[in-house]
Amino acid sequence: MPVLTFIACRIFEDEIVHIIETDNAIRNLLVVDNEDARMLVDKLGDAGCDYKLVSEDMVSDHLEDDGLTLVVEILELALHATPDDLKEAVYSKAREKSEYSDGILLLYGLCGNVLDKVEKDLADLLCPVHILKEENGDIIDDCIGAVLGSRAAYLEKLKSFNGVGTFFMTPMWAAHWREMVKAAGLTNNPDDIKMSKFVFDYAGYKTVAKMDTGLYYEKSFDPMVEEFARLFEFDIIDMKASPRLLVNCYERIKGEVL
Repeated sequence: MPVLTFIACRIFEDEIVHIIETDNAIRNLLVVDNEDARMLVDKLGDAGCDYKLVSEDMVSDHLEDDGLTLVVEILELALHATPDDLKEAVYSKAREKSEYSDGILLLYGLCGNVLDKVEKDLADLLCPVHILKEENGDIIDDCIGAVLGSRAAYLEKLKSFNGVGTFFMTPMWAAHWREMVKAAGLTNNPDDIKMSKFVFDYAGYKTVAKMDTGLYYEKSFDPMVEEFARLFEFDIIDMKASPRLLVNCYERIKGEVL
């Protein structure tokens, strides 16, 4: 009865659905029932994936003996606004989940360096805890670096803009940009477009990079980016991205669990 657990930022919702949809090894999928899992559940349903929505304190009662069980808990985006709260939440969830898990994958990056020592700090748990990493073993910087594949690729993209400020936008960023820019401290009121535009202009943003990850669970990605660009008078740049790094991290820890 191997059990693998995802503790994940909501920004990786699409990549999680992709992993689940494409891996037949997952025989039992449990999604922890909370407000932040609503869109994930909708996308799983649209993709034809079977799942059980269970309360956090009832997960153990739904574990099965037949094949790999994947438990997914999505944490709120607002945690990014206070790094210490994010760290506390991730650490606490990992300790709770370790009681029944054979492996835990944290779908997070460094996130302001608050999670840079998470594997060492949680080494006392009875199951391995891993965070998203590049092939060279470095923890990814953030969700943008994750879909670009590495810090080097990230820096290469930044250099290619020749100093022009560029706002990177994945499908989930497009769906939740107001919440994300507030959590990042760019503006206290993202609905105040005039003030937000002033902040973006002051920061030097001129373009938005529309990142095509090859995943199309967010049906309105194109119009959402177009609306964002129109609101802030940004040019749109098309950019290729991929869920490959997340899939590779999943495959590695799945190998350990199995």
